[in-house]
Amino acid sequence: MMSTEPEGVRLQKVLANAGVASRRVIEQYIVEGRIRVNGSVVTELGTRIDPSTDLVDVDGTAVQLDTGKRYVMLNKPTGVVSSMKDEKGRPDLRRFTQQYEERLYNVGRLDADTSGLLILTNDGDLAHVLAHPSFGVTKVYIAKVSGRVTAQTIAKLTRGIDLEDGPIAADKARLLDSSAGSSLVELTLHSGRNRIVRRMLAAVGHPVTELVRRQFGPLHLGTLPAGKSRELTKIELGALLTLSRQESPTGGASDPSTASGTEQARSDAQENE
Repeated sequence: MMSTEPEGVRLQKVLANAGVASRRVIEQYIVEGRIRVNGSVVTELGTRIDPSTDLVDVDGTAVQLDTGKRYVMLNKPTGVVSSMKDEKGRPDLRRFTQQYEERLYNVGRLDADTSGLLILTNDGDLAHVLAHPSFGVTKVYIAKVSGRVTAQTIAKLTRGIDLEDGPIAADKARLLDSSAGSSLVELTLHSGRNRIVRRMLAAVGHPVTELVRRQFGPLHLGTLPAGKSRELTKIELGALLTLSRQESPTGGASDPSTASGTEQARSDAQENE
């Protein structure tokens, strides 16, 4: 009589391969009820999963089981367009992706005159969720603007203003510095509308002269210099994956056989601050 090979891979093996911890430590996590598979707590040591379809989190933080996925944070400098191949021959993002074997794409866009945090990845599903305006991922910008910004102007930005494509309000607005000739304003937004930061500030009489995106969802630019990139830490990646699964309407796992999600995100995303 032939024995039937059990389906799937042992959970502790998958998580150990993903770099979560050693198999022994993961077994302890399982016994303690700290691991969930597709939203359900798992306590059986013999649990097997399908790494290509099942979603796993440890202590509420999502884990990427596909070790072929790569996630990079770039501090995009000004003068670079958010494209992998610019038809006009302008400096593009290829110079920042050539060092990686995987074919990476940008999540959303920043216009050539805007610097700051941009994510590069080959995870199509995550890119689609984070870049698409309908999912409303929070972003934080610091803008240098012309003129002295008052407290009344800050209040107006959060109350809401009317633009040609409809009303808009900042989630948060903060005056960081102000002088006779210029001011520094921090804006927190979840809107993905085209050049929304520049248009909002121009509408209140303070055109932007410099703009940088400091935060994208749970990710912070920190001290990463302009023009430099680094891979996300495990903590950052866990927070980003957790956010994307909460935002996703299906909560489905990425399809490892296709990058179509990334391609779709590139065409869908309209943000271009």
